[in-house]
Amino acid sequence: MTDTLAPALHLTPEQTELRALVRKALGDGDAELSRVTQLLATAIGAWGLALPERYGGADCTLAEVAVVAGELGRALSPVPYLAGQLAARAVLHTGDTDAHARLLPGLAQGRTAALAWAEAGSWEPEAVALEAVPGPDGSDWLLTGGKEHVLGADGELLLAFARTGAGLALFELLEAPHIELPPALDPSRPLGRCTFAATRARLLGTPGAPAARVLARTRDEACALLAAEQVGGAERCVELTVEYARTRVQFGRPIGSFQAVKHRLADMYARLESARSAARAAAVHPERYGALAKSVCGEAYEWIAGETIQLHGGIGFTWEHPAHRYFKRAHATGQLFGPPARHRARLLADRLAALDAPGLR
Repeated sequence: MTDTLAPALHLTPEQTELRALVRKALGDGDAELSRVTQLLATAIGAWGLALPERYGGADCTLAEVAVVAGELGRALSPVPYLAGQLAARAVLHTGDTDAHARLLPGLAQGRTAALAWAEAGSWEPEAVALEAVPGPDGSDWLLTGGKEHVLGADGELLLAFARTGAGLALFELLEAPHIELPPALDPSRPLGRCTFAATRARLLGTPGAPAARVLARTRDEACALLAAEQVGGAERCVELTVEYARTRVQFGRPIGSFQAVKHRLADMYARLESARSAARAAAVHPERYGALAKSVCGEAYEWIAGETIQLHGGIGFTWEHPAHRYFKRAHATGQLFGPPARHRARLLADRLAALDAPGLR
């Protein structure tokens, strides 16, 4: 671990306070969704944490956004925070100052938004085939095709990556496409399917290489924020399981006193701490550790959620216990933005490219 990264693996006093505020706002999960969303947006300013002050943000970093994401994952909150943050990050990375001034103030105040880029079951940039052609008046563009797995598709603002004659480009939709919300493994986080039929849109930034870099950078940040959310959920699974092991009595003693159960709890904790380190590293350097965190944290969450159900026994499978909800969220997020194996392949390709650099040949 490098000296520059080691301090980032621990929360600062400000981040600890932010975590406490978000946890208090979320409460026990029974509060009305709109009320919680408004509280996070206005009283805490969660939506604008990593946006510039001149657009209503707080000029913080992605690490603070990851703290909020972790708490939302811990509470299994349906607040559409991740979708809004991805849209805001994409707009910010375009370098389009007109788009910044038009869109970022609203996003900083909690305007719901979505970023659509997955197609044909793939999150890879080369899979983007949504067609964009100039409109007849020369000002707007027309998008034709489809997107799937769109997080927060029913938001107020929809952005989409599409393919132009000059290459990849990011667009702001000026009219709504046809949106479907098919049944989802995790009902608290539906993924939309959007169909575009010469749907009017506005170009953000410029098409080609800059837009490809916007997507690559946004994907790394998406992986980092999702990893933080997965660690939050895994942490709560461990807490629930430890509490159950202390109170559930079998053969006249708590099951947590049995050596076999202790070993499994220790393994859960070890996987959690490993995932936590990866997630915090990714929040500081998403371009370097985003793919790693997506792989490590996704698989750790799935395994911990499975152990949570197993160690709870029969009650863990029932609708009355939250263990099954964490299990669904874990497996759903494991595939979001691409499966772990795909991100390991990205890591391998990056390492091979680095080894093939001219100075190392």
